[in-house]
Amino acid sequence: MRTIGLLGGMSWESTAEYYRLLNEFTRERLGGLHSAKCVLYSVDFAEVERLQAAGAWEEAGALLAEAARSVESAGAELLLICTNTMHKVADQVAAAVDVPLLHLADTTAEAVRAAGLRRVGLLGTAFTMEQDFYRGRLAGHGLEVLVPEAEGRSTVHRVIYEELCLGVVREESRAAYRAVIRDLVDAGAEGIVLGCTEIELLVRAEDSPVPVFRTARLHAEAAVAAALAGDA
Repeated sequence: MRTIGLLGGMSWESTAEYYRLLNEFTRERLGGLHSAKCVLYSVDFAEVERLQAAGAWEEAGALLAEAARSVESAGAELLLICTNTMHKVADQVAAAVDVPLLHLADTTAEAVRAAGLRRVGLLGTAFTMEQDFYRGRLAGHGLEVLVPEAEGRSTVHRVIYEELCLGVVREESRAAYRAVIRDLVDAGAEGIVLGCTEIELLVRAEDSPVPVFRTARLHAEAAVAAALAGDA
């Protein structure tokens, strides 16, 4: 098995899920006491969030690029950015290393297409829902991407940063997300992409009338498959 490099800490709540998932998928495939070979660089999310809010994406990309070089030096043979939003700087990170970067939006789009769907609703941070770096990547796979109206986007974003990134899961927030999901389904969404890894701590399959695509789980599963297959 090749060693998986993780750029995490954004937030550590979802990075912990990545670590669990990588090991569970490895055990499912190999059995016994097998676990994933991985190297983790966990950044200080407060620093990254400050750069996000300031629109200092190049500086944020440089920070993650340096982290990527560190995990490559530590033996990583393929790389994951363990957050949807910071895939805005994925090209900058990939250019900093010689190992392949497994793009989260690509693994998600492949799962949506495999399910026979073409129109999805996207939940995530405001950056992910409103900017083109993620929506455009999904569209490049032939998907039509719907996002909530302004009020729904504001609610989804607020819950991520003020609650989920702090490990807080509230039933009233789950109910608010359900309402946003219903609106997306009413607008024609055939599936819902949980385009922020923390949302998986809140939204369950039963919270949506259409299939839910859990991006961290899909990313981790694809990473284990690539690590065992020898390609990414």
